[in-house]
Amino acid sequence: MTNQIFNSENINQVDFIQNRNGEYRAIVKVKAGFMTVVGDLGIESKWKSGPRWKSAMDVFRSFRKGSLQTIEFKAEGTEVWLTVFARSGNKVKLMDEQMFLTMTIGDINQAWYNTNLYSQTNYALAGAKTWADKAFTTNEVKVAVSA
Repeated sequence: MTNQIFNSENINQVDFIQNRNGEYRAIVKVKAGFMTVVGDLGIESKWKSGPRWKSAMDVFRSFRKGSLQTIEFKAEGTEVWLTVFARSGNKVKLMDEQMFLTMTIGDINQAWYNTNLYSQTNYALAGAKTWADKAFTTNEVKVAVSA
């Protein structure tokens, strides 16, 4: 059973990651105002723990407010970079299903509150109450059972 994704802002949805392993890179705007490509420093510096970016959300959480423009993914065994997140100004234009399924209210409220990711309609549809709750998919209601 797949989780329902609430997307009241009509952000274009792609399904390129599909729980596959691969590499990520980001296109970011630097303080000087131009764009540059940033690869996973975990791969380049051979961290003992492996790549630092194990998911698109790891990349999403790695940059300061306003700098991240695009996230690209290259699945193992391929040579093609696919765009899994893209924004233009304050509008997120495209996002992968894996990001919709894992993004929390805290991810958005931390640095993306001035974009179309911030949506009280989505939060309500997902039943989100705290920063730890998912922003785009139904949150499980946990009921405490007393003995």
